[in-house]
Amino acid sequence: LWLNQLGANVNGLSLVEPVTKPDLYSILDLDELVNDNRGDITQFDICMDIIKKTEPEIIFHMAAQPLVRRSYVDPITTYQTNVMGTANILESARFCGSVKTIVVITTDKCYENIEKNYAYKENDPLGGYDPYSSSKACAEHVSSAYYRSFFKEKNVGLATARAGNVIGGGDWSADRLIPDAIKTWLKNDKLKVRYPQSTRPWQHVLDPLLGYLLLAEKLWKNPEEFSGGWNFGPDQNSVKTVQATIELMANVWGDSVDWVTSSENHLHEANLLQLNNSKAHTLLGWRPTYDFDEAVNKTINWYKAYYTNNQEMMEYTLNQIAEYESRIINV
Repeated sequence: LWLNQLGANVNGLSLVEPVTKPDLYSILDLDELVNDNRGDITQFDICMDIIKKTEPEIIFHMAAQPLVRRSYVDPITTYQTNVMGTANILESARFCGSVKTIVVITTDKCYENIEKNYAYKENDPLGGYDPYSSSKACAEHVSSAYYRSFFKEKNVGLATARAGNVIGGGDWSADRLIPDAIKTWLKNDKLKVRYPQSTRPWQHVLDPLLGYLLLAEKLWKNPEEFSGGWNFGPDQNSVKTVQATIELMANVWGDSVDWVTSSENHLHEANLLQLNNSKAHTLLGWRPTYDFDEAVNKTINWYKAYYTNNQEMMEYTLNQIAEYESRIINV
């Protein structure tokens, strides 16, 4: 939606149907704004056909199996999508002469997390305890190899972008704190929380999206200088516990909602994770626009507008983007 507002000719490639109901794509009628292509990125021929057909100049590769807990249930699909899907997109792009810039979106979880009070920098070791995190570290390695082997000599920029715990309206994915809370509170049930004292680098979705846009612009102008890995995490004052996040969410939601620590046997999840964003701040001029309180407020109010205020969500979402743009500083 934001790319469309900026005047871009947007082509999309995604699976045949959204995996959640409801889904943001349908709510905003985005099929009227983008050229919609459907197919599985684990199929190389599909990637090649669509990239040849659409002749993109800039590729934002965001398709993924994005859920940690699902990766325990289906690790093979996770690796096929996140590793070979990335390789298929990059292999297709290297045979398409129109492509000048590629931004591959990975995750803050691509780092080898040593669970210490330390904010990871772009040159820290990559790794991953669970299949999802591991697959994203693999996607980082695939991207680096493709840049050095193929794209650098063609003067095509290729960068990877690592954001924090991204929140925002329109997410209904399973096993994510805010969507789970909204779905539970709408039923007047208690939210079950796995690790209330775990900390996460919370950030509103528009902040990393701004980072991706700035990075693409820099890659276009100077591909060799700006290729490589980039963190787009929040400032350290937005690294908060799950419990603190729930309490603010409940306050913004406004009803008598409650939560309880789950006693179920849990899979491994990181307790502590932080990103160092100084590289993006120094070299791109990027910094977070929303702090923790604003990020949570903007997110919960989007769901309130959808569920309780019967607002027109295209208009509401565009207004959120416009308000964000009015706040951007030093860019």
